[in-house]
Amino acid sequence: MNRWVNFLSLVPGTTLTILVISIAFLRFYDESDFQVLGQFASPRLWSNRLTLAAILVALVNFGLEWNDRNRDTDRRIKAKEQAARRTRVETERDFALLSYLSDPSESNRLKLTQVLSLLDEYKDTLV
Repeated sequence: MNRWVNFLSLVPGTTLTILVISIAFLRFYDESDFQVLGQFASPRLWSNRLTLAAILVALVNFGLEWNDRNRDTDRRIKAKEQAARRTRVETERDFALLSYLSDPSESNRLKLTQVLSLLDEYKDTLV
């Protein structure tokens, strides 16, 4: 799936490049330069149509790039939040362990047990 997404992400930019080359080809050359241009009834009209198509493709490409950047930003934010949550839980664990080691009372043992059960419950989300 990822290969297809990577391949399809190249389509707008490649299409835009081909359209710009075609526009320049139709706009700046004539039948005396390339005989194939004799096939077109009005090259300037085709150049104008391709210009509109190029503008549309550029807008689509802009939208896709905008979306990609927003997804990257969201991923970074989620990674920072996850790292902060992991640090907070590890700090809580360390304090509970130090409290128990310094004073092995029943209340400190209960705190340590609660923190360890919380870690056991959420260990997959903290990775």
